Amino acid sequence: MSHPFVVVLRIDLHFPDAASLKGKRKELSSVKAQLHGRLGAAVAEVEHQDLWQRATLAVALTAGSESGARLQADRVENWLLDRFPQGVRVERAYASLEELGVAS
Repeated sequence: MSHPFVVVLRIDLHFPDAASLKGKRKELSSVKAQLHGRLGAAVAEVEHQDLWQRATLAVALTAGSESGARLQADRVENWLLDRFPQGVRVERAYASLEELGVAS
């Protein structure tokens, strides 16, 4: 039997062309909108808000199975690697709703 799964990604980004916080925020806003709109992710900037060229995001995704969660996480990571060829770092954590004590 399949259980609903969540995956949380910690994403470290580098913006080498950003010359100010305003420049970084403009580019980061686009990234967050794309992750949410195109890939269905909940996104929040969680670190480095005061740095011009760095950002750390937390991204959450849900799926009906572990394999579905892994597929969604792969889509997010591949999109980021295409968008940031100079490098992006992604860490993942998976859990079923049952493991989180949410499922009945």
